Amino acid sequence: MLAQIKNPDDLRRIAHTDLGQIARELRSYIIDIVATKEGHLGASLGVVELTIALHYVFNTPDDKLIWDVGHQAYGHKILTGRKENFHTNRQLNGISGFPKREESKYDDFGTGHSSTSISAILGMAIAAKLKGDHKKQHIAVIGDASIASGMAFEGLNHLGVTDANVLVILNDNAIGIDPSVGALKKYLTNVKKGTAKDENIFECLNLNYTGPIDGHDMQELLTTLRRLRNIKGPRLLHIITTKGKGLLKAEQNQVVYHAPGKFDRQTGELYKNPTVGTAPKYQDVFGHTIVELAKKNQRIVGITPAMPTGSSLKYMMEEIPERAFDVGIAEQHAVTLAAGMATQGLIPFCTIYSTFLQRAYDQVIHDVALQNLPVVFCLDRAGLVGQDGPTHHGVFDFAYLRCIPNMTIFSPFNEMQLRDMMYTCQVNDLNGPIAIRYPRGYGVTKKWQRPFNTIEIGKGRKLKDGEKIAFLTIGPIGNQITELLEDIDHPEFYGHFDMRFVKPLDTALLKTVFSNYEHLITLEDGCEKGGFASAIIEYAQKVNYVGSIKTFAIKDEFIEQGTVEELYRICGLDSKSIKQYLETLS
Repeated sequence: MLAQIKNPDDLRRIAHTDLGQIARELRSYIIDIVATKEGHLGASLGVVELTIALHYVFNTPDDKLIWDVGHQAYGHKILTGRKENFHTNRQLNGISGFPKREESKYDDFGTGHSSTSISAILGMAIAAKLKGDHKKQHIAVIGDASIASGMAFEGLNHLGVTDANVLVILNDNAIGIDPSVGALKKYLTNVKKGTAKDENIFECLNLNYTGPIDGHDMQELLTTLRRLRNIKGPRLLHIITTKGKGLLKAEQNQVVYHAPGKFDRQTGELYKNPTVGTAPKYQDVFGHTIVELAKKNQRIVGITPAMPTGSSLKYMMEEIPERAFDVGIAEQHAVTLAAGMATQGLIPFCTIYSTFLQRAYDQVIHDVALQNLPVVFCLDRAGLVGQDGPTHHGVFDFAYLRCIPNMTIFSPFNEMQLRDMMYTCQVNDLNGPIAIRYPRGYGVTKKWQRPFNTIEIGKGRKLKDGEKIAFLTIGPIGNQITELLEDIDHPEFYGHFDMRFVKPLDTALLKTVFSNYEHLITLEDGCEKGGFASAIIEYAQKVNYVGSIKTFAIKDEFIEQGTVEELYRICGLDSKSIKQYLETLS
């Protein structure tokens, strides 16, 4: 029956008694595609019935529907004209893994970062009212992990004092990527048990509350949504779902099956990753190293906003739980919590994805840098992250951090440098905040657990002497140049310098480079404007360097999804592009 549905109008022509069959087929279709093409699995499986019911009851796209974060929007995409293209999900030139306005009229708001849906849907509802449209429905679907975020509560706080025609659906499955945390989770657990205190927190915020109801009971969903469709003003429907519903392995191991990679669609068994057994993931180097350091230094604490597994802080949470904190989807709180700890002599390692630190930019400036507090920001997923696409690429951090006074910015060449800088941060008292930036995925060294060495702040290093042209690189992307220079004509022409620090720059090393090389090439996996290349060019102008400078960086545009290798080629950061440029110099 799923084959008959090209859009929600087709769905609405189907008898409601047949929607259970549609749900089974839709769930099976998602499993079939994700098993071979990869992607986010558990979240979409958990909202299959809700997705069908919403499009069946409401007149989308005239009625507005926002999926918070968007991990759970695969069923929505399949039912809204993208079934035939769904196999291209998250692939180069394919459809996005998240809702995207340019992709479909049914994607009312681009998502990818959490907790934005309530504010956005309220904005749409207010706009409809100002235009005189009092019948249009506005629905936001948000999870119990996302609704605990500060921005979600800001939206609820405003929504409750309006008469906006908004329905918030709280999809309560007790998990985001990792299990939900915090006092609100405990409250929702008590609501489900029927042991919550007399007052309902959502009713106290002036929302018309319904629930909790079974989010997998199609007929109950339809009856409830039809009733709520006829009620005006702000409403909240609390539904209970199971993440990974319909695939036993995904229900049993919800963390792994959030985005499991390839698996057997019949059994759910994961296929072995061929990269396992080579070099470690950078996140695991961080995770094991902080445990190693924290066992010897009682002042070390670890903080993550809802990413204990993704950042590998889970290792510290397992071994030293009293000093490792998952604060939920609350980046602003994580940063200022770290600042408060730093004022009392602790050494906070705040591990956070590069793209998510953007959400706490004011706290980085106002609460940490302005007070010159020694907070260690460990920025995972820096650079191009691949198939999660533009909402998740961590390409702006060099630029947005470099302009902040008191901030030190370091990017390790390899796993050992990541370890050594973490060691340096806690063995030598820092004079202010530092950001340590490292990429998603695997490193380059199998035997990385070597004795610690301190790294002198602001000092780069010479990797290779040359005669004419100097490569200046920052971070692990510099390994590409090391490999390139081993397989190139006239390698004696080229020098290579691992700058390590974007701020402060090693000006003594740069003066030597400027004096001995007539041409410089910079390479970074960050944005060109304001980033590493900008820092080099600014200093070159200051000291009147007369040679030429060629920059390899990400241009002034958002980069779509694809494998990291594909995106490097598109951005001209791959070895072939660099070689082609070198040929023009000969």
